[in-house]
Amino acid sequence: MSQLTQSASRRLFLQQASALSAIGASAGPLAMALASASAVSASNANDYKALVCIFLQGGNDAFNTVLATDDASWSSYTAVRNQAPDSIALLRNAAPERTRVIGSPAWLGGVLPVNATTTQNGRSFALHPLLTDVQHLFNDQKKLAIVANVGPLIEPLSKTDYAATLKTKPKKLFSHNDQQSTWLALAPEGATVGWGGQLADAIASSNGNSMFTAITASGNAVWLSGKTVKPYQVSDTGPIRLGSPYDAMGGRQVFGSADVAAALETVASQSRNNHVMSADLADLGQRSIAAERMLSKALPSKDALPYGPATQIQYDMLGGGRSTNPLAQQLQTVARIIGAQATLGLKRQVFYVTLGGFDTHNTQNRNHAELMARLNHGLKYFDTVLTDMGMSGQVTTFTASDFGRSFTSNGDGSDHGWGGHHFIMGGAVKGGDLYGDFPTLARKNTNNNGFDGSTDQLNNGVLLPRISVDQYGATLGSWLGLSGRELASIFPNLSRFAGHQNLGFMKASTT
Repeated sequence: MSQLTQSASRRLFLQQASALSAIGASAGPLAMALASASAVSASNANDYKALVCIFLQGGNDAFNTVLATDDASWSSYTAVRNQAPDSIALLRNAAPERTRVIGSPAWLGGVLPVNATTTQNGRSFALHPLLTDVQHLFNDQKKLAIVANVGPLIEPLSKTDYAATLKTKPKKLFSHNDQQSTWLALAPEGATVGWGGQLADAIASSNGNSMFTAITASGNAVWLSGKTVKPYQVSDTGPIRLGSPYDAMGGRQVFGSADVAAALETVASQSRNNHVMSADLADLGQRSIAAERMLSKALPSKDALPYGPATQIQYDMLGGGRSTNPLAQQLQTVARIIGAQATLGLKRQVFYVTLGGFDTHNTQNRNHAELMARLNHGLKYFDTVLTDMGMSGQVTTFTASDFGRSFTSNGDGSDHGWGGHHFIMGGAVKGGDLYGDFPTLARKNTNNNGFDGSTDQLNNGVLLPRISVDQYGATLGSWLGLSGRELASIFPNLSRFAGHQNLGFMKASTT
């Protein structure tokens, strides 16, 4: 068992009880209840680490995010994606033509070359034209890596295995709800425990208050639901409060009345009878009120540097002008909570944020380009803030998505796929490299939708993953400090990928 899961200490319990009692008498008996709940094992970890999952909802088109640009790959790419009535094939070695249709390949200009440290049989690679800051993070700063062709797998699966059903494959492929759940919880829709939550179960012991171990800025998230730890929800602007925000004196009002605010809190936190459900509901109300007060008190202002000002979370829209980037706004809240980690006594955390709109069946050129602009800006913003905080090496950010998309076009978009390419960012990442075997791209057979010329592509050019979510998650979990035994318990399929359980994209931990 790792240091993160050793026995609880009485000292930790008393520290938490003291901290919670400082909230005030209105917290009632909750101070001791919260302290007891979070006094799981005390860790010897002497640093801070956090994982941040950016989930690209809808299924990101990986083929237009990371591209192989060697002549053979590019020939297949353009032959398949340059289809009527609206080509979704990006351009190579082309200057942007801003007089063309916004978001079109000509308007975007050529893809952006990346210089991977490890060569893959002489192949070359590039990024979507609007991922300019991502290109800089990869090429120059070496703080971003690419993992090729990741997806849910039960065991290594060849194209022959898939066609002949010789091995087990994930259930309910190509379904949004099921594959979102499979990515986040390793099982189809209906799963209640995610692998991020199980990581949180293992690391909660290191925190002075385990209430804030797993935090979502994007609603309820199965990825953060553990067997014991449950996600703490915040809004994209901060803690979710009962009633109105605090006034200048540190109090709050409802309908202009402090008495009404106090009465509302009493209703929400006290049981009216001895019924067990009423008592549980009151206990939940108490915990919510006390936790929000604790977090609000510790949280730095969103307008303070390096988190703000408001213009910092705005991005340049394709059609001109600037608008708040919903991804950057969520990441701003994450950064502020990270900024409060010392005050809250936190050493290990996991966070979940989302960027929606990736189900690009139609008008893909414009929609996907806008999403790439948001992703690019969000990653750059977060890296800048973490660097200014001196926390770049202690926070690792990674992307995930329902699935990749089809290589073929349906006219002006793409359909549901399977494998896809993903980004990992942070000072602890072995950046500037591409991990995993980049898929071989082929042309569509003339008589059907097959891709016989590729060992990596199924019908419609969908990618058969070569790297499993288990391997991807276990590599991140290992950096976070989990033992091999803990990782094997969280990722049940990991043992089937012997010799490749750690993908090597994280630097060795010094703790």
